[in-house]
Amino acid sequence: MAGRIRDEDIALVRERTSIAEVISDRVTLRSAGGGNLKGLCPFHDEKTPSFTVAPARNVYFCHGCGAGGDAIKFLMDAEHLTFVESVERLADRAGIQLRYDETGPSPTRQQPGQRQRLVAAHAAAVEFYTGQLGTPGARLAREFLAERGFDRAAAERYGCGFAPDAWDHLTKHLRQKGFTGPELVTAGLSRESRSGSLIDRFRRRLLWPIRELTGDVIGFGARKLFDTDDGPKYLNTPETPIYKKSHVLYGIDQAKREIAKQGRAVIVEGYTDVMACHLAGVTTAVATCGTAFGVDHIGVLRRLLMDSDEVTGEIIFTFDGDAAGQKAALRAFEEDQRFVGRTFIAVSPDNMDPCDLRLAKGDLAVRDLVARREPLVDFALRQVLARYDLDTVDGRVEAMRRAAPLVAKLKDRDKRPEYVRKLALDLGMEIEPVQRAVLAAGSDPGAAAPVRPKRTEPVLDSPQSLVEREALKLALQVPVLAGPMFDAVGEDAYRHPVHVAVRAAVAEAGGATAAVSGAVWIERVRDACADLMGRALVGELAVEPLRIDREPDPGYVSVTLAQIQLGSVTARIRELKSKIQRINPVAHKDEYLAMVGALVPLEQHARALREQAVGGL
Repeated sequence: MAGRIRDEDIALVRERTSIAEVISDRVTLRSAGGGNLKGLCPFHDEKTPSFTVAPARNVYFCHGCGAGGDAIKFLMDAEHLTFVESVERLADRAGIQLRYDETGPSPTRQQPGQRQRLVAAHAAAVEFYTGQLGTPGARLAREFLAERGFDRAAAERYGCGFAPDAWDHLTKHLRQKGFTGPELVTAGLSRESRSGSLIDRFRRRLLWPIRELTGDVIGFGARKLFDTDDGPKYLNTPETPIYKKSHVLYGIDQAKREIAKQGRAVIVEGYTDVMACHLAGVTTAVATCGTAFGVDHIGVLRRLLMDSDEVTGEIIFTFDGDAAGQKAALRAFEEDQRFVGRTFIAVSPDNMDPCDLRLAKGDLAVRDLVARREPLVDFALRQVLARYDLDTVDGRVEAMRRAAPLVAKLKDRDKRPEYVRKLALDLGMEIEPVQRAVLAAGSDPGAAAPVRPKRTEPVLDSPQSLVEREALKLALQVPVLAGPMFDAVGEDAYRHPVHVAVRAAVAEAGGATAAVSGAVWIERVRDACADLMGRALVGELAVEPLRIDREPDPGYVSVTLAQIQLGSVTARIRELKSKIQRINPVAHKDEYLAMVGALVPLEQHARALREQAVGGL
């Protein structure tokens, strides 16, 4: 299957979904007056309800943390689903059969119903493998877990299982349950033998089910137990329509809520490390599955951490202290700058991974390992400097050349001057040559500038900002009424940058004239808004009451938009008068007359707007 869910089906899902019912599954809602409902926000801790649901418009917004959107967005945030997953979940709830547009071949999207079949096959495989763990043939698997400090309860919690010493036990079992041979091959559970018959992919191995964010099992990781097994130490499910190793993080299903809650993710190297961390109280630990930590993994974590220019979290990498672990840490630094959040490393002083550390020194030692984390850039710089003899001139200069690019790569520019000073101190050099080296290593000539100019912005509760806010509420809540009058006043009339971004998003979404009120329109504006603060503001304005005690009418829209234009025109008049005041009318006669000529119509326009703003027209 290729393509995307049809727009009309998405609209149908929104139409047939009661946002109040969806949210009531998680939040106790009470009447807030005006048809709205209110409850405690599920996305942040609060004692006073600030989470507002507007059933009439099928949207929600939290005045405490800024979360907002429609039922689809709520599931995305609450369950950490993708847009498509949320639509599919709500479609199942409403009994809607989704259709997908054909847009060409796509290897990453499964056939209609295929995902459900593959997930069901994996669920049946988990049941089979966990049952096998208690058999006599699985003795080595049980011993492996016990030797690493995991009892029966831990094995059950993580769904550990055993692939028996047989060629096709699982394949026959799943076929008896109605799964076809092609389905089992596609799922990565079976493979063709040399004779052409189907055999199990995993044999004589300890297994961990690998789950995605939703909790569905989509693959397995298998550990070698027998010396006679000539395969790799770890064997994973191959790439399938539902299993993409570059997107998968083991343990994410159990860690996702704590990652979102704590704003922290701990990256470990193996399945047993995840288990050890969770059992020791480090509940935000996850691990990659048969591949290095990369860009797609970062995307998964950024969703959970809400990693943006406004909201930052912590990424903590744990690596062995040996050469391989140090090399992995330096690789991680290369990806570090894709996060806005702070990135750290935690290295055990005894070169033990979290599983070994828990076994040797207990749960507290694992928690202490994470607590003693240090900034990843500090670790990376120390590793680079350790390669050179800093007692010699050549050693210091070469170390400076190698370390400077690390400082230049720092995404947070405000940190660069401090790390320039730190690097100079560590090298025993003057700050100027180090600063030059960092500047030369960076692509931005001003990267290490210690001070950035501050932009002055209008105060959010100023009269101008309040009327801008009201106009945007009209466009979002009653676009049919605001329509042409709103669209006629461009974004240049708005002063506050966030309001400008939202006004531009309304235009990008097609304008208020072409809109119909409701969640679809609000979501369209939100999607069109490139500014993160603006996107949050869209959700807030969608549920915020208008500043009148009656239903809005065309006259109210006219007055509001006149007030916006009046503020903009008045500011232009002030700027023009200031320039006229500074210019010499004799030496620059033509320029002076041109400015005066421009001032007259502006003042006439301002008078007309004042009359309109007080309802005179």
